[in-house]
Amino acid sequence: MLLTISTTHQPATDLGYLVHKNPGRLQSFKLPFGQGDVFYPEAERDRCTVALLLNIDPVGLVRPKRGAPSSGGWLEQYVNDRPYVASSHLSVAIASVFGSALAGTSRERPELVDMAIPLEARVAAVPSREGADLIQSLFEPLGYTVDIQGHPLDTRFPEWGNSPYFSVGLTSETRLRDLLAHLYVLLPVLDDNKHYWVGDDEVDKLLRFGEGWLDSHPQRDLISYRYLKHQRGLVNQALAQLLDAGPSDPGNTAARQEQEEERLEAPVRLGEQRMQAVLATLRMLGATRVLDLGCGEGRLIGELLGEPAIRSVTGLDVSHRALETARLRLHIDTLPTQQRERITLLHGSLTYRDQRLSGYDAAVAMEVIEHIDAPRLDAFEEVVFGSAKPGAVLITTPNAEYNTLFGGLPDGEFRHRDHRFEWTRGQFQAWARQTAYRRKYAVRFEDIGPEHPAYGAPTQMGGLTQ
Repeated sequence: MLLTISTTHQPATDLGYLVHKNPGRLQSFKLPFGQGDVFYPEAERDRCTVALLLNIDPVGLVRPKRGAPSSGGWLEQYVNDRPYVASSHLSVAIASVFGSALAGTSRERPELVDMAIPLEARVAAVPSREGADLIQSLFEPLGYTVDIQGHPLDTRFPEWGNSPYFSVGLTSETRLRDLLAHLYVLLPVLDDNKHYWVGDDEVDKLLRFGEGWLDSHPQRDLISYRYLKHQRGLVNQALAQLLDAGPSDPGNTAARQEQEEERLEAPVRLGEQRMQAVLATLRMLGATRVLDLGCGEGRLIGELLGEPAIRSVTGLDVSHRALETARLRLHIDTLPTQQRERITLLHGSLTYRDQRLSGYDAAVAMEVIEHIDAPRLDAFEEVVFGSAKPGAVLITTPNAEYNTLFGGLPDGEFRHRDHRFEWTRGQFQAWARQTAYRRKYAVRFEDIGPEHPAYGAPTQMGGLTQ
């Protein structure tokens, strides 16, 4: 099977820096099911093309491994389309051969990684038993111009009709990492099969490579169902976490939205005041093991590491990208061993039970709860107060009444475009008191930031303790 990726970006040979492959030589890579060869059919200043040719060993695919029972030797194991069509084999090859490009890294030219450049991908044989319409419906919403060419079953016998195989071209101005992520997820979806066991780790892969586009894709449910090989439990788990992540707009990333909220609140230094209020409460509680729910880029974790009494900090977030940013921000890989062992970063959902969240003195949800869809707050309550059951839970959230005092915020708009709601003081206190009553916690409230006689403080904090 053959995948080619071309660009007319100037100079086009910059493509070699993105894929970490020298245009001047052929490179071969041993794979569990065959061999991948990378070469450049063209490498000029005006246009450059890198090709991945995947040669699958069909006999090796079904040959019993040492100590494994024979699979029976049926003819269909040897006579099939697996060596020729784009499938999960090609996805694995993309991750193995173009792993650095898929992860968005480039040592020599890091500025290219996040640059949208003109790209054209062509896949020689894409299976789609539902026809060309499914291919169109998967790639067009992602901004691609899609060129699809069908093929007859046999040119000598036209009466046999068309085959379920298509040659597909995708053209867009986009980042290479995004193009590879789309291919990595959607090629096995079109094939509707995988050559390997699908377990919980596949949910993580789907969420990692689907971040920023899958949650808002019109075919989200079908993609999840097929990618996870029709395993309903895994599909439900993936969809729950996608719903928590909320609708994503590639042009307005979460990081940019966070910066907008920070600029809005900057005159009152609200971010710092929130942080200090949380730290002071944790000191008062004597917490030594702290769980940061929705840790984002790890700002609170960094502050907690400066508290000698806190022995361990665990950050949980639904975003793989945010966790990777936190890892870099905290310099986890270069910290002294004793410091590094104090930090744990977990990928997970705030509305999905997780045994890893049990046993903490305190949990903090700082400016997090308003990002959860209101109908899912019951699930959040069950995860935090019913399953994890920390000794204390600190929740900070905007006070909607104060919004009228932010000059740059139009009436009726939230401080952050991803907020699902913003509560008044009365609404937040009613929810917190009801939750505390149901879960046998005590609750107290604290205002954070400058107080207005009519509108209160900009941030409200509820501390629920056992």
